[in-house]
Amino acid sequence: MNNKSIDLRSVSRTSSHALRHEPWLYELELDDEGWTSIESLLSALKKDRHEWTELNANHLAEIIATSAERRFEIQGDRIRALYGHSLEGKLKKIPAAPPEILFHGTNPAVLPNIETTGLLPMARQYVHLSIDEDTAREVGRRKCRKPIILRIRTREAAASGVHFYEGNDKVWLADGVPPAFIEFDS
Repeated sequence: MNNKSIDLRSVSRTSSHALRHEPWLYELELDDEGWTSIESLLSALKKDRHEWTELNANHLAEIIATSAERRFEIQGDRIRALYGHSLEGKLKKIPAAPPEILFHGTNPAVLPNIETTGLLPMARQYVHLSIDEDTAREVGRRKCRKPIILRIRTREAAASGVHFYEGNDKVWLADGVPPAFIEFDS
């Protein structure tokens, strides 16, 4: 079986589900940073779908190399999802210095809540922020047809003690963002 006969998009979606949301369904053990062995993931994926019996580490590397959004990371013989987790118990992230401004696309209907409480992770472990308005708009469209784009003054927020974490080249994460650092007039 070659790469063309394995639907890598399906493998990516299933891997995302396994590493971000329900690893127990795939009998995966994640460490406190979200890592599991590549062999464990491959074994779980092969059990999930008969047509993936020839799946190997090269397929996972190809998914990472060709994906428009870098969702996974491989280090040695381990793999993890970089962001988007909905697992109980927060995965450890190392704070990093964010760009001066990040963006968040959201449904206008939730704006009153955000003005009061700021941005909260909701069902995820972290608030997801985008590096540019276009990406934020694309993400916001998953929630509604005409999202609003919020500007986050991240350097100011970081100076006040808000922690930011690099997710990938387009996504940054935060524990939460108080309303004082959000520009609502976008």
